[in-house]
Amino acid sequence: MRLKNKKIGILIESDYFEEEIFYYQFRFPEEGAELHFLTRLWGQDELQFHGHEYKAPIQCNESFEEMSDEELNSYDAIIIPSGIVADRLRYSEDVTQIPPASQFMKRAFENENIIKGIICHGMWLMSPISDVIRGRRVTVHNNLISDARQYGLEYCNEDIVVDGDLVTGRTGGHCNLFAAKIIEILESK
Repeated sequence: MRLKNKKIGILIESDYFEEEIFYYQFRFPEEGAELHFLTRLWGQDELQFHGHEYKAPIQCNESFEEMSDEELNSYDAIIIPSGIVADRLRYSEDVTQIPPASQFMKRAFENENIIKGIICHGMWLMSPISDVIRGRRVTVHNNLISDARQYGLEYCNEDIVVDGDLVTGRTGGHCNLFAAKIIEILESK
């Protein structure tokens, strides 16, 4: 139980990569972590999302919108997973405003004690707030290398990159290495 009393939030939406999310559902609690899936509930009490490949359903009843600073600061890690989750969460009804999920991540980056994990295409969610991560060392999916450079990031050709409170992973297929690194960091805190 290396993560006893640790709290991890994972952002979720449809078109998630099932193998990655299923891995987290078992691996983090296996180490004793309290796991929460967070999303925009759009005024609903609960939403069901479906995975990309197998259309596997997942229920979510927790929202990051209107989360207090106190509650946000109770998390030890916030993860943006791979797949199309970040693209779906980038939606904003008001195009003059930063999307709520990006606003949430901006708030998370204000607390260096929260580990921020971004894997694969999860980096898309950071595009509206690239100033928050500018200059950081990262890895991303090969399709996003030019995006990362446009965000002002230092791309590293590695599967997992740690830059302080930021852990990045190349693809959802590297979720085991990504989770292992987050577990290692949280255990040492």
